Amino acid sequence: MAPRKDKKSSAIGDVVTREYTINLHKRLHGIGFKYRAPRAVKEIKKFAEKQMGTQDVRIDTRLNKAIWSQGVRGVPFRMRVRLARMRNEDEDSVHKLYTLVTHVPIPKNGFKGLQTENVETSE
Repeated sequence: MAPRKDKKSSAIGDVVTREYTINLHKRLHGIGFKYRAPRAVKEIKKFAEKQMGTQDVRIDTRLNKAIWSQGVRGVPFRMRVRLARMRNEDEDSVHKLYTLVTHVPIPKNGFKGLQTENVETSE
């Protein structure tokens, strides 16, 4: 076997903000009506954890309101969200970074042609 190369520094340590479109329709297929909105919150958390590589994921209240806006059954098919990986200010926390998930309002049929975008943060 070839010798292992030196470890590269992980990009997960960086503070970064990106916008994603999440297709909730495929993630909620086959879920009973009374469980759809709570499952949507869990699926968004799972998506954010996978994309940003942090265990600590926090959902903004406006995103929660947007998920629940049409009731427990009528979760929107797609959502545009902004994932911000940030440094944890809490000293005694286990995780150094956390992900904040916020809602990006998009008109009902405005998802066509949207890509994942890096957002410049003003820090």
